[in-house]
Amino acid sequence: MRHRFPTALETNGWWRGIFPMTRSLSKGPIGGVCAALILLGATAGLRAALPPMGVLPAAITDPEMARADYVEQCAGCHGVAGSVAPARLPELRGRVGWFLCTPEARAYLIRLPNVAHSRIKDNQQLADMMNFVVFGLGGASTPPGTAPFTAEEVARERLHALSTTALKAERARHVDAAIRQCKAPATLRLLYPGDKG
Repeated sequence: MRHRFPTALETNGWWRGIFPMTRSLSKGPIGGVCAALILLGATAGLRAALPPMGVLPAAITDPEMARADYVEQCAGCHGVAGSVAPARLPELRGRVGWFLCTPEARAYLIRLPNVAHSRIKDNQQLADMMNFVVFGLGGASTPPGTAPFTAEEVARERLHALSTTALKAERARHVDAAIRQCKAPATLRLLYPGDKG
């Protein structure tokens, strides 16, 4: 089953609950245009600060499903666009790809508890979702020539899930390796750009 995302017309005004000031503006044809412009203006500033999405590898069997799986499994904490700053969570957008520069950091991504113990039991489907994360959200941070995750790799690594007590130390170790070995920016040590630590 393929997931399809609703068009703006099919959402039936869901944005009115998020941006209540548009409720009174959305009456009539002129009001609808005003409401849409306010919504676009409110979200344009957020998107402008994020790095562009990367190109997804052909290895992803169903890109729409991979994105939908990310939204369903990860976006609640990491945000639909891969950023929830200033929340105290690692920003994925334009940064997560650096974790593919060493074999250990690559394995770390699959061993994260919410990935390894994901409700997605099909290893190819989970590999596709993780490829969406590192290539799509990671964008230019993913080292050139990096191989996509495979179902076999996911099956092997998810058997060695990390405990939640080791996550901060493990992340710090892999970030230091990415900075040292792959010339990742030192700001990767922060959870998100601008984080005060």
